[in-house]
Amino acid sequence: MALHPVILAGGSGTRLWPLSREYYPKQFLALTGQRSMLQETLRRLDGFRDVASPIIVCNEEHRFLVAEHTRQLGKTTGAIILEPVGRNTAPALTLAALSLTDASQGSAAKDPILLVMPADHVISDVSCFQSIVQQGATLAEEGCLVTFGIVPTSPKTGYGYIKKGPVLDPAIETQTVGETGDDSRAVAPVKPFRIASFVEKPDRATAEEVLKSGEYLWNSGIFMMRASVWQAELSRHRPDIADACREAHARGHWDGDFYRPDAKVFTTCPSDSIDYAVIERAAGAPNLGATTTPECVVLPLDVGWSDVGAWSALWDDGSRDAQGNVIQGDVYAQNVRDSLLIGRHRLLAAVGLDDVIVVETTDAVLVASKEYVQDVKELVARLKAEGRLEQENHRKVHRPWGSYETVDSGPRFQVKRLTINPGGALSLQLHHHRAEHWVVVTGSAKVTRGDEEFILTENQSTDVPVGETHRLENPGPEPLEIIEVQSGNYLGEDDIVRFDDRYNRHKEDNSSSDG
Repeated sequence: MALHPVILAGGSGTRLWPLSREYYPKQFLALTGQRSMLQETLRRLDGFRDVASPIIVCNEEHRFLVAEHTRQLGKTTGAIILEPVGRNTAPALTLAALSLTDASQGSAAKDPILLVMPADHVISDVSCFQSIVQQGATLAEEGCLVTFGIVPTSPKTGYGYIKKGPVLDPAIETQTVGETGDDSRAVAPVKPFRIASFVEKPDRATAEEVLKSGEYLWNSGIFMMRASVWQAELSRHRPDIADACREAHARGHWDGDFYRPDAKVFTTCPSDSIDYAVIERAAGAPNLGATTTPECVVLPLDVGWSDVGAWSALWDDGSRDAQGNVIQGDVYAQNVRDSLLIGRHRLLAAVGLDDVIVVETTDAVLVASKEYVQDVKELVARLKAEGRLEQENHRKVHRPWGSYETVDSGPRFQVKRLTINPGGALSLQLHHHRAEHWVVVTGSAKVTRGDEEFILTENQSTDVPVGETHRLENPGPEPLEIIEVQSGNYLGEDDIVRFDDRYNRHKEDNSSSDG
């Protein structure tokens, strides 16, 4: 019984600004360890007895980040599906299900079991998680729509809730996690419950009552079902989404390692979540004639889960000092209590503060009361509406060939530090409004300038005049570092004309306009 993971990596993580940015959101951040949240989600699949390579669905602008974070783990994917616009989780899952249905034609797994996971969750007890997922796979194989509810630990107002109905019979046998050796262990099965109802994010008083009742679980956003069951129920409850996704998928095409659904069609697709579009409706739908509604089941999870939905979650789950503070980075705290203090690039000093969040980055600092951390999303919306670049990117911007960081800028000039990965290459390009001067700091650079090709080594430099075609490549085994000085009357990232690009970026792809 092979599992086919579907990892949904399209979130924006705006409540975790300024670490999370539009072009580098929270799933690519290492918030709770050394690896990014996407990488931890991928590693969570290690140990399953029979698991296929995951399908990852992401925003088109994050495609190279997904590919790089996957490559760093030595993992392969079944596909990376690119959403031209965000349309929530129901269309994203549908694209993955259609892709897997295509891939399964002619194979033994004609109706794969999907394990649907967001890319930005924290789960501490992975073995227990895997055991309960395998129990859920038994139900999904029998045609159930399965979701996983988190056993609540406090009256959270930021989560939706699932009310448990009667226990589903018969009981599920204990499953064994892992393959062989010391990592395998038996975990007692949890009771599967029919879903009685869903509850929207409650106010504080309602959340406290819900917690006391013991009848509710947090809605985790993790699901399991057969691909055919999902597609049939989506067609039943939201045929508009099903039709739009089928057409967008059918008209799509492969672009290297990425699958691009038809952008024009997908843009017309309504936006809805998996639970709103299908699970809630199916849980309350009657069986009519020949149409049989699948059982909608929730399995309780008590595995140290967090969706890290706001800065307060890092404080809730973090390791606190004697004063109740969670501290990351070079931080000095004097008479500070019950606070989250994160310094990423310089000394952060705080004096006489209680119950606050302070997050420092190279170009922005957030100071907030823990009581108002949910309002960070509205603050980011203001920044976006006013065209502030701080909501889009960090100073260090990642590209498929490496990264660049703006060191200084002013009228008619800009200085950048470029890091080009071994084997990486910028596109063959020209600029109409700026000239560039390159200095090699470390490594060796292969330079194309007009009809010339030559090598530059450490401390050597060259100029690229306005309007001249040019390209930088790293032919060596180590990262290449370049200082680039731009000068001209316009230094915008959209002043670029591409002639050739090994990463198949489109000329109009503004998210990758530099290099």
